This record gives sequence, structure tokens and C-alpha cells, in this order.
Amino acid sequence: MEEARAVLVRLDRIERLDRAGAAPDVLLPELRELVREAEEWSRIEGAGAGAVDRCRDALERGGVVAGAR
Repeated sequence: MEEARAVLVRLDRIERLDRAGAAPDVLLPELRELVREAEEWSRIEGAGAGAVDRCRDALERGGVVAGAR
């Protein structure tokens, strides 16, 4: 359960940074850490690996854009 909480806290932090107009060089490390935390959660819970993989792939391709909705 701690892993799920960590993901939710990270998502909240990213959302606040995005709303505040944070630069990509501030958001990108947060997004990478989110993927790492989601991977940990996925390993423990045994579910969601596909979503984690897609997030990681998007980050590696540069497909995540701040402010994109």
C-alpha cells in the first residue's frame, strides 16, 4: 500500500508543478521517478505492468509534454 501512496503523492507533486508552469527540466526527473515508483508498485501488486511500460516508453521517446492534456 505504501507504493500506491508514493505514486499518488508523486502525481500530485507533478500536477502542482505543471500548474505552476514548471520547466520541462524540472518535470522530467519527477516523471522518471513516477515511472520508477510505478514499477515498484507493479512488481509488488503484480498488475499494471503494461501501463508502466507504456509510460517508460513515452518518457524515453520524449513523448511526454508538460501541459499536454
